[in-house]
Amino acid sequence: MKFQNLELDPFQAEAIAALDRGASVLVCAPTGTGKTIIADWLVDRALTRKRQVIYTAPIKALSNQKFRDWTRAHGEDAVGLLTGDLVIRRDASCRVMTTEILRNMLLGDEKFTDLDAVIIDEIHFLDDRERGTVWEELLIYLPKTVQILGLSATLSNASQFAAWMSEVRQTEMVVIRQDKRTVPLDFWLYNIETGMVRPQQFDAENQRWQKKHPPVKGRDGRGRGRGPQGSVTRHSDAVHAAWEANGLPCLYFVFSRKLTEQNARSLTERLDGNSLLDEAQATEVRAIVTNLEKSYPQLIDDDLRRALFAGVAWHHAGCHVQVKALVEDLYERRLVRVLYCTSTFALGINMPARTVIFDGLKKFDGISMRPLTTREFLQKAGRAGRRGMDTEGHVVIRVDHSEWGDLRDALERLLEGQPEPVRSSFSLSFNSVVNLLSRNTLERVREIVERSFLSFARQAEARRMEADAERMRAQLETMADKNAKRHEKDIHKLERRAEDVENRSWMEFEGRIRFLVDIGYLAPDLTFNAGAKVLTHIQMEEIFVTELILSGVFEDLQGPTLFGLLCAVNKEFGRNVRVRARLQGQGMNAARDANKVRMSKVVVEAERITGFGVTWCPEMIPFGAMWAEGRSFNDCLLFIDSETDMSGDLVGAFRRAKDLIGQLKDVYKDDESKQQLLGDLLRAVSRDEVLVID
Repeated sequence: MKFQNLELDPFQAEAIAALDRGASVLVCAPTGTGKTIIADWLVDRALTRKRQVIYTAPIKALSNQKFRDWTRAHGEDAVGLLTGDLVIRRDASCRVMTTEILRNMLLGDEKFTDLDAVIIDEIHFLDDRERGTVWEELLIYLPKTVQILGLSATLSNASQFAAWMSEVRQTEMVVIRQDKRTVPLDFWLYNIETGMVRPQQFDAENQRWQKKHPPVKGRDGRGRGRGPQGSVTRHSDAVHAAWEANGLPCLYFVFSRKLTEQNARSLTERLDGNSLLDEAQATEVRAIVTNLEKSYPQLIDDDLRRALFAGVAWHHAGCHVQVKALVEDLYERRLVRVLYCTSTFALGINMPARTVIFDGLKKFDGISMRPLTTREFLQKAGRAGRRGMDTEGHVVIRVDHSEWGDLRDALERLLEGQPEPVRSSFSLSFNSVVNLLSRNTLERVREIVERSFLSFARQAEARRMEADAERMRAQLETMADKNAKRHEKDIHKLERRAEDVENRSWMEFEGRIRFLVDIGYLAPDLTFNAGAKVLTHIQMEEIFVTELILSGVFEDLQGPTLFGLLCAVNKEFGRNVRVRARLQGQGMNAARDANKVRMSKVVVEAERITGFGVTWCPEMIPFGAMWAEGRSFNDCLLFIDSETDMSGDLVGAFRRAKDLIGQLKDVYKDDESKQQLLGDLLRAVSRDEVLVID
C-alpha cells in the first residue's frame, strides 16, 4: 500500500485499514518509525470527504509543527490553529489545537456534527499529574461517532488502555503495535580516558581506572577525595567524539536551561572560529539570520550569532519565540549540527539526529533532582537515527568514573526495563465540576465520573478483591470453628475494601461538591450562586481568580494594571531571576489586595484539595502593565537580570493573560463598560511576540 508516494510499512497499512473500516485505533510505535503518516492519511481522508478533523497535542511546538506541515500540504484555507493564545482560521476543516481547547469546546455549546476524527498525539500524556485529566475528559465527552487515532511511543499497557476506551466509547478500539525500530539504537558510554565503551563493558574499564587513580585524600588525610582533574569528561569532549565518528547532527540533552546556553557558548569557544558547517551552509545561515534581523534587529546577540555560524545552537522553553522558531528551522534544514536542548525538544517534534547525548540520567522536576523514567529516557533516545539516512542511531551517555556507581543501576533499569504503564491522574478541576453540574443531572454526572480510566482501573481492582473474597468464602467449610471466625472477619474486611475502592472516584467528586457548597458557590440543592456562575468561565487558577472577581479586586483597575495582575496569576519567575521593575501606585494596591485573597482560607483549602500550588507572582505585574501600555518586548527585558533567556517565559505569561481576558469577557458579558475595557485591552496586548507562531 502506498501513500504520499511512500510504500507503507505493515503496521502503518494495518492502522489505515482499521481506520478505513470505521474503527478507532491506538498506535504504539517507537519514535521515528512513522506514526505521523497515519495522522497525515486521516487528515487527507477527512478533507477529501469535506468533513472536519481535529489534531491535539500536549505541547505548542508539536501543534505548531503540524499546523505548518498541513498548511503546506493542503493550503491555508484548509488548516486552522487554536492554542488559547493564538486563533487562526477557527472554522477550518482541519483544526490543530491544544487538548484543553477541545475539552472546553465539548463542555460548551460547540456542535460537532461534521467531525470525522480526532487525532490525539502523545496520548500517554493522560497520566500527566497536572494536565492528564483533560485527556480523560476528552475521550469521555467526544461523540461516539467520532473516530479516535491515538499515537504514543511509550504506552506499555496499551491493551488495558484500549479496553477502557472500548468500554467508555462503546466502539471498536484496535491496538497496532510496532516494537521494532526502523533505525535500531546503539548505546554507548563516553569518558575522556576510555573513549566510547559499551555499557556492559564499562564496569571492567572503571575498575582498571580506579586502580590507576586511587582517590586523593583531603588535606586532613580523611574523606573520599576525588580523582585528578584530568578525569573530568566535559560535554564538548563527548560532542567532539561524536563529530570524529561522523555522528552529527547531534542532540545533547541537558536538564537545565542555564547549561543549554552555557554549553553551546563553551563549544563555540572550543571551536575557536572554526565551524561545523561547510562554506555553503554557513552562507545560508548568514542569509537567514540577516533576513530575520531586519524584522527583529535586537533578537540575536553576539553569542548566539557566533554559535549559529559555527553550526551550534541551544533550545529551551524560556527562549524567545522567534529564536526557537529560527533554531527549529535551521535544524530542519540541517544547518544546526549540535543542539543543546532540554526535555521539551524530545516530545513529538519530528527532528531526529544521528546521535543523542545525555549529560546525565537525572532531571529537576521542579522540587528536586530525580532519575529519568524509562519513558522519558526512551522518548529522548528515540530521536537518534534518521529514517532513510542512517543505518543506526547512536545514544551516548557522558559519564565520569566517579559517577559510575550511581549511574550503573539506573542505566541497567533504563536499558532493560519496559516504559512505565500509563496510570490515570483523573482529578476533575473545579471548572469541570460546575460545568458538568450545569449541563447534567447528578446521576448523569456520576455516570461520567465512573467512566474515567481511573474508575475503570479501580473497578478492576475491586473485582479482583471480590474474587479473592469468594475464594476465601469457599474455603470456610473446610476450616475449624476458630479459624473460620477469623477467616470470616478477613472476608468482610476485603469486601468492604472492594466497595470502597469501587466507589472512591465518585466519593472524591462529592468531596469537591461539598467544598463548593461550604464556600457558598453552590446552594445545598446544588443550584448556582454567584461563585459557581463565575467559575463556569474560569479555567486558570480557578478558585483564586474567581475569588479575585468576587472580592472586587478587579474592579476599577486600569487596563495595564489589570493585565499585569492577570500575568501574575499564571506565571512565576525562576529562583535565580532578578527583577528590577518595581510595583507602584495602583499596581502596588492591587498586589496587596490580591495577596490577601491568595492567603484566604478558601484559596488555601482549594490548594489542599487539588494538591497543586497556587500561582502568584506579584513581580510579574509591572511587566504585564508595560506590555499593555505598548512598550516593546525588548524594553520589558531590560528590567530582568537572568543567566538564561527569559523571553519565552514572559511571552507565555502575556499569552496566558490574554487568554484569561477572554474568560473575563464571558464573566462580564452583561456589563457594557467591562466589555469595552476588556476589548480595548485585548487589542492592545495582541501584537508582536504574542502573535508569533513559535
